[in-house]
Amino acid sequence: MEITVQELAALDPKGYVLLDMRGSEAREYGSIPGSVGVSPEELSRYNGDRGKRVIIYCARGQVSLDAAIALRERSYDAYSLSGGYLAWLQDEMEKQEAAALCRQVEESIRKRFHSKIWCCFTRAIREYELVKEGDRIAVCISGGKDSMLMAKLFQELKLHNKFPFEVEFLVMDPGYSPENRRVIEENARKLNIPIHIFESNIFESVYHVEKSPCYLCARMRRGYLYRYAQELGCNKIALGHHYDDVIETILMGMLWGAQVQTMMPKLHSTNFEGMELIRPLYYVREDAIKAWRDCNGLHFIQCACKFTDTCTTCTNNETKSKRMEVKNLIREMKKTNPGVEAHIFRSMENVSLDAVIAYKTKGRKIHFLDNYDNPDGGIEE
Repeated sequence: MEITVQELAALDPKGYVLLDMRGSEAREYGSIPGSVGVSPEELSRYNGDRGKRVIIYCARGQVSLDAAIALRERSYDAYSLSGGYLAWLQDEMEKQEAAALCRQVEESIRKRFHSKIWCCFTRAIREYELVKEGDRIAVCISGGKDSMLMAKLFQELKLHNKFPFEVEFLVMDPGYSPENRRVIEENARKLNIPIHIFESNIFESVYHVEKSPCYLCARMRRGYLYRYAQELGCNKIALGHHYDDVIETILMGMLWGAQVQTMMPKLHSTNFEGMELIRPLYYVREDAIKAWRDCNGLHFIQCACKFTDTCTTCTNNETKSKRMEVKNLIREMKKTNPGVEAHIFRSMENVSLDAVIAYKTKGRKIHFLDNYDNPDGGIEE
């Protein structure tokens, strides 16, 4: 009923079909080459070639086992990939040679992705003054593609820095599964990133919270990162949010939060004196990060929390999230307005306070009527 990753590698690809029943968002983080995405609903109506084996995988090999059993009952020669995508991912990582891979990754940043990644990274640092002389920066690594790329970019920046600054590569384990913990550690080893790992019980703390557990988790993780970074003598933490995160956050705030605001390139901490948050990937597009990942054959974890680290991610529920809705909305708008993403991004630099009903500053709301009858308060059409 199950087939191992090693057994799969020994098969002739012409003799089987490989179906990935995880959601589309999970597939964007990586998939097994040659696999075809299929939802559980589509799988229940599967009508493929009965002369070929049907091999199904999900995140960890649990839901796919039930799907294989259901197909066998319909006379298909169906199998579940034991351990799922994570098992395949770990097997792939073990095959890679660390030193050669690290050189390849660094070379790709300097050459192939010089303009789309490196120049965008240094532009944000320069324009927003994110790195200054004497800084000690905690580069926070979640284990995903964005933060791992950011770590390599900071290593490259250290080679060319015009003034002294220091970096610490920080990984907080909020309760990762042993499999995901190993993926992070193995990627760090192969990419030659000297990480500091510290543990917390955040996942356990928010697991039974019904209302906004992800928001609470994010706030708690931020606090832990600030605190540990301070213990390491850092004055800044760097997070891996990119250009697409910025424009999606703008729209999410408007459509669901009834507010106009953006994800700032840097912020002073209100709870940790002397600490600052910076976002060096502010100008880097997500497609460029994916291309960098794929051209180097890299594989990273997705979210890895207790809500998404199980095969419940196979149900395609994540595509219903607000962020995915916004991604799809932007994708549709681009069909008729190719510059829509840049327009959304630049709109935060072109806010006309004379043409808004009200705005907030430092906790105070300013309404246009407050100054409307003043000599210079009214707006002429």
